[in-house]
Amino acid sequence: MDILKQLLGRLHPLIVHLPIGFIILGLLLQVYDRKRKQLGKVIATIYLWAGFAAVIACLSGYLQYQGEGFSYESVAWHLWSGIVTALFCFIMWLRLGEISLVKRLLNIPTAAFSGLIFILISFTGHQGGNITHGEDYLVEPLPNSLKAALGYEVLEEKEIVLSEEDWQNAVLYTDVVQPILNNNCVSCHNPKKAKGDLLLNTREGIETSGENAPVVMANQPERSDLYHRMQLPKEDDKHMPPDGKRQPTKEEVALIGAWIEHGMSFDGTIGEIGLEKSLFASFFPKMMETDYPDKEIIAAAKDSIAKVKEMGLHVEPISETTNYLKVSALNLPTFGDSHFEFLSPIKEQIAILDLGGTQISDAIFKNLFALPNLTVLKMDNTSITGDQIGLLASLQHLKSLNISNTSFKEEHLSELGNFGQLKKVFLFNTVADKTGTHTLGEGKIILEYGNYTLPPIASDSIVY
Repeated sequence: MDILKQLLGRLHPLIVHLPIGFIILGLLLQVYDRKRKQLGKVIATIYLWAGFAAVIACLSGYLQYQGEGFSYESVAWHLWSGIVTALFCFIMWLRLGEISLVKRLLNIPTAAFSGLIFILISFTGHQGGNITHGEDYLVEPLPNSLKAALGYEVLEEKEIVLSEEDWQNAVLYTDVVQPILNNNCVSCHNPKKAKGDLLLNTREGIETSGENAPVVMANQPERSDLYHRMQLPKEDDKHMPPDGKRQPTKEEVALIGAWIEHGMSFDGTIGEIGLEKSLFASFFPKMMETDYPDKEIIAAAKDSIAKVKEMGLHVEPISETTNYLKVSALNLPTFGDSHFEFLSPIKEQIAILDLGGTQISDAIFKNLFALPNLTVLKMDNTSITGDQIGLLASLQHLKSLNISNTSFKEEHLSELGNFGQLKKVFLFNTVADKTGTHTLGEGKIILEYGNYTLPPIASDSIVY
């Protein structure tokens, strides 16, 4: 019997839409028939159906209230407004029907009844939505500033920011765990909307609240429902936060587990608790790598850029946020050492220079060191050998160097170790004949030789 009650109760969200549909249809037909006065009986019958459907919805709602463990206070307004709505459906049937005695007793304009029943279904539906989704369901997508102006409590999201220098001094709960809970869980587990009787906005709530038992057990993450539910696949009905809500990252979930495993401290610092640095790496500030120096410069003169383009070189801004330029000789394979002087008017702005496939030689190095902001240099498919490449050590911002398919000699590799900011050198198919990835300068510079070979697999020997 209990199973049947629970099943019928869970049909309530489906059944409740039936009387709403009948009432809306009745109201629309009243508007349509306000001048013709031909559909009175039809509209009255629709309200009769709405009344019976509303009674069934009330009964299923009552069964759901009993079977799902809702408190009476949370459903009272929805329950009684639903009963009143059902009653008014029958009143509308009597008022619109051909029962003269009833018309005399209910000598109130039909429009007043219609307006009242519309208000009733709106109010009842809103209360049902509050029970299902919470009181702030409609306003939840609004900006915090607007929600605050409307008088709603605002739970500010807090970004987790740790520094590599001082991460051990951060208080684990205050600076890491609490922001994770605030950002992902507290919107459903706070004093105004305590789903599952769970409060995650305070220490006391975390330690003691929960429908059946506290959701965290110190030193036992595998037995802590909070951590367990966060780990479940999204498609699992028990996964928390529910689908449609903001989801914590895998790093955040791992930190919740680590916090519980190490005693669930509310006051200890990360260093005192003894957690590994790798757990917090994703919260360290990210240094954005760019193909130009981290300093502002003035824009190159338009006529200077035009003259360089007239030569046949391609010139374009690196991005809309900087005045640095990218210059390429892709369409000018005849570019040689003597042509470099044409770049002088824009030498301050050149950050990326592509001279691959041109006629340059080692003599170009005497000119390249005059580009103070050069960051990326490509000289692949040229005749350079690396002689005097040490002159480029004065380029303080040079990060990437491509000298693939050249006659670059291995004896000049050691000179690259003196380049202060150099991080990557491409040496595919050079005289310095090696394969794979190597390093230079105690691992500071990565040398990419290419020529990778894949290990054979069994299927390679199959003859088709």
